[in-house]
Formats: sequence, structure tokens, C-alpha cells
Amino acid sequence: MSILLAVLAILLGGVMKGAIGAGVPVIAAPALTMLFNVQTAVAILVVPNLLSNVWQAWHFRKEAMPRRFLVLFAGGGMLGVAVGTFLLSILPQETLSLMVACAVIAYITLRVARPGWTLARDTANRLCGAAGIAGGFLQGATGISAPASITFLNAMKLPREAFIGTISIFFVSMTAMQIPALWSVGLLSLEMLAYGFGALGLVFLSMPLGNWLGKRASPKVFDMVMLVTLGVIAVKILFEAIF
Repeated sequence: MSILLAVLAILLGGVMKGAIGAGVPVIAAPALTMLFNVQTAVAILVVPNLLSNVWQAWHFRKEAMPRRFLVLFAGGGMLGVAVGTFLLSILPQETLSLMVACAVIAYITLRVARPGWTLARDTANRLCGAAGIAGGFLQGATGISAPASITFLNAMKLPREAFIGTISIFFVSMTAMQIPALWSVGLLSLEMLAYGFGALGLVFLSMPLGNWLGKRASPKVFDMVMLVTLGVIAVKILFEAIF
């Protein structure tokens, strides 16, 4: 049953990824945490996080943010993920699960409480390095960078193509650092890599459907599905971690 739920979570993450440019770690990481543990979730998802974003980063590279922004944002992510991975290797499972739940709740709260919040471009240019570090740290420690990275880019009100290009470059850079970091602390094995390539197949299978839907359906539909799904998962993780 756990395997079936994990497959469904990864497929849904792939649909979201194809539709809005993000969704695999946002949906799959807390779901896999709920079913297994945080370390397993993070280790399985590094391969699909890296390779599913390579294609999108290349395809939308011309629409992404300017080079200086990308260097600071992605470079910050690489620095943050190294620190987060170290914490992932030493903190107790209950603490990590609570961190995942809190990260999910923070993301939902920001999306619901400030839906119309707009971040001026000049301000975003000054904050992009810090946002990248925060996103990388969350990605390394919990497998979910969304409360920092996606919320930051959403506040800039970027066009769909610019958002996808920018977040994909961020994920590629960050995950390229995360893989050797996980290996060095003993959390990434050949078995986890094999599971990761299986997850990658599921993501690639569902991304075209998401891309098709993303061009035809309102982004609000995807936001609602994602937020409701994450809310249910966060409550379950909190309940199991506390009780």
C-alpha cells in the first residue's frame, strides 16, 4: 500500500511539475516522509529533481531571469543545501519530520495569507542570494525548498515561462551539490539511486500531461489541488511526530 501511495504522489508531483514548473519535491517529499522517513524521501528524489529540471532549464533558458540573478539565486541554493544536508545526517527523525511539516505549513500559510503580494524587481535582485540560501537549506534538511524559493519567485509575478526557466536552473544547480553532499554523509546509496531513477520514470511519464493541462487550465486550479494535498499530508506528519 505504501508503494502505491508513493507512486501516486510522484505521479501527481510530475503533473504539477509539467504544469507550473515545480511540484515533484513539493508534493512527493512530504508524502514520502509520511510513508517512510525524511532521509529516504530526500535520497530518492535527488535524481528526479536533477534530471527532470535539466530539460526544463534548457527549454526555458532564454526566458529565465538575467545571469547575475541566476548566479546569486542558484549559488545561494548550493551553499544552503550543503548546510541543510549536514543537519539531515545528524538530527533525529522526529525533529526532521516536524521540520518538514512546519515547512509545508509555512508554504501554505504564505500562499493563502498573501496571494496578491508583489515583490518589486529591484528588491528581488537584492534578496535573491538570501532567498537562494534559505531555499537550499530547506531543500537539504527537509527536501522542500518551496517556502523560500517558490514563494520568492511567485511574489515577483513572473510569467510562466520565466518562472519555469528560473526555478529549474535553481533546482539543477542545487541538486548537483546535494547529490555529492548526501553521498559524503552516507545517506545516498546505489539502492536509493535505483529508486530515484524509478521515480524519474514516473515523473517523465506524468510531466507531458501536466504541460498540456498547464497551457489550458487556470493556475489557480493547480494551486488549490497542491495546497489541499499538502495540508492533509502536513497534518498527518505532525500527528505522527507528536503522538
